[in-house]
Amino acid sequence: MSFTRYLLLVLAGALHAASTGWPVDLGWSRGDTLWPMQVLAMALLAACLLRTRSAGQAFRAGWAFATSFLACTFWWLYVAMYTYGGLPAPLAVVAIVLLAAALALYFGLASGLWWRLAQQRPAGSPLLFGALWMMAEMARGTWLTGFGWGAGGYAHLNGPLAFYAPWIGVYGITALAAGLAMALAQTVLTQRHTAAALAHRSALPRRRTVGAVLLALVVPLLLPASVNQWTRSSGTLSVTLLQGNIPQNEKFEVGTGVARALRWYRTELLAARTPLVVAPETALPVLPRDLPEGYLETLRDHFAATGHAAIVGIPLGDDVAGYSNSVVALPGNGMQALRYDKHHLVPFGEFIPPMFRWFTAMMNIPLGDFNRGALGQPSFALQGQRLAPNICYEDLFGEELATRFTDASNSPTVFVNVSNLGWFGDTVAVDQHLAISRMRALEFQRPFVRATNTGATAILNHQGHTTAALPRMTEGALVGEVQGREGLTPFAWWASRFGLWPLWLLGLALVLPRKIKG
Repeated sequence: MSFTRYLLLVLAGALHAASTGWPVDLGWSRGDTLWPMQVLAMALLAACLLRTRSAGQAFRAGWAFATSFLACTFWWLYVAMYTYGGLPAPLAVVAIVLLAAALALYFGLASGLWWRLAQQRPAGSPLLFGALWMMAEMARGTWLTGFGWGAGGYAHLNGPLAFYAPWIGVYGITALAAGLAMALAQTVLTQRHTAAALAHRSALPRRRTVGAVLLALVVPLLLPASVNQWTRSSGTLSVTLLQGNIPQNEKFEVGTGVARALRWYRTELLAARTPLVVAPETALPVLPRDLPEGYLETLRDHFAATGHAAIVGIPLGDDVAGYSNSVVALPGNGMQALRYDKHHLVPFGEFIPPMFRWFTAMMNIPLGDFNRGALGQPSFALQGQRLAPNICYEDLFGEELATRFTDASNSPTVFVNVSNLGWFGDTVAVDQHLAISRMRALEFQRPFVRATNTGATAILNHQGHTTAALPRMTEGALVGEVQGREGLTPFAWWASRFGLWPLWLLGLALVLPRKIKG
C-alpha cells in the first residue's frame, strides 16, 4: 500500500478514538460520543481493506489503523507516566506507542483473516468482518488482564445501536457497527464501479446483507421504548457524592495531601444529611492504623447514631496478610465488616507484571502488589437497595460485573463506582470513563452513582443518562436521588452464567465454516 493510504488509516484511527470521547470544545460538548464518526472511521478502514491485494496488506492496514486509534484513545497515560511518575517524556511516548502497537496486533490479525476468508465466499463478508472485529476487541479486553478501553461500541451511547446494549452488550454493538461500516464501504465502492471494487469479489455486496445491517439501525427507531424495558423500580435513595479534588502530586504526601484529604472528607462525611454518602477511591489515603487516633471511631459512631451509611475508599491490610484497594461501609462491626476489595487490578499500578519491575522502578509512583478480591462479592443493603461497589476501571469489565446477577433475588439495584482519575489530569480520560459507566447502565439497566477525586462525579439513571454531576477539577458534594432497579436484562442473564462465551461462540460460528484459501 502507498504512504498516502497508510496516512489515511492513521487519520481514520484518530477519528475512531475521538468518536468515543471528543477531546476538545469545537462547537459541541467536549467528551461527547459521536457514533456517525465511529462508523465513518471504520468504513475508511473497510474501504482500504477492500482495496488490498493480499492478507499481508490487510494485516498491515488493520494494524496501522488500530495502533493509531489505541494510541489516540489512551494518550493520557502520558500524564501519569511523565507528569506524576517522572518518566522521561520520550520514554513515556514510546511506552504508549508500543502498548498501542502490541494491542493492535489483534486487529491486524482480524483484518488479515477477514481478507483470506472473504476470498472464498464474498457473501456475508460484512457479518464476517463484524464477528472478527468483535473477537479482536474481546481478546484485547479480556486476555492478559484485559484493557478494552475505547472499544467502538462506546461511541454508540446516543445512537440507534444503543437499543441493543441490554441484549448483546458493548462487544455486540461493536460487531454491528463494524458490519455496518463494511457494508457501507462495499456499497460505495460498488456504486462507483472502481477497478479495485470489481477486482475484489468481496466488494460486491449482497442485498440481504446490506438490508440486514440497515434493519438493525431502523428497528430501534420504530419500536416503543417500553419494548426494551427489562427492569422495574425498587424505590429511590438520596445520596451525597464527595469530590475532594486533592492534587495528585500531593495525594499521598503526609504533610500536604494526606492531611488535607483526612480533614476535608471527615468534615463532609459528618455534614452529609442523606441516607448514603460516598467518598472516592482512597479518599482516606492511608491504612487504618495510620489514621489519627479516634478518626474512624468518630465516623462510625456518627453514622450509627443517624442510621445513615457511608461508603469510603481506603487501603486495607498489613505486611502479613497483604494489602488491598478497598471500600468499607460505615458503620460496621470493625473494619473487617462490610468491605469490598478490588478484584480487577491495574497492571503497573496495583500489581507489577513479571519481568517489568525495571519499568516501574523508573517512575516515582506509589506502586505495589495488592491482593485481588473475589468476583461477585456481596452487595451492601441499605433502605431496600442493594449497592454494588466497583473501584476505578472495574466498570470497564461488564462480564465481571455480571457475576453479581447469578441470583436475581440478590442482584444489585444500584452500582456504586469510586475512582481517582487524578493521575490523568483534566483530559478526555474523565469523559471516556463516564461513557463506560453509561454503557454498563444500559447493559444492566441499573443506575450508577460515581464518586471521584477530580471527576466525573455523577448520578446516572438506568437509561445511561446523567441526571446530576459536579464540574470536574473542583471540590464539592453532589446531592441527588437515585432510583434503584430490579429485574434482569437479557445481557445480565446470559453474561452472569456464561461470561462472554456466547459472543465468542457466535463469532466462531460465522468464521469456522469458511475455508482459508492459500
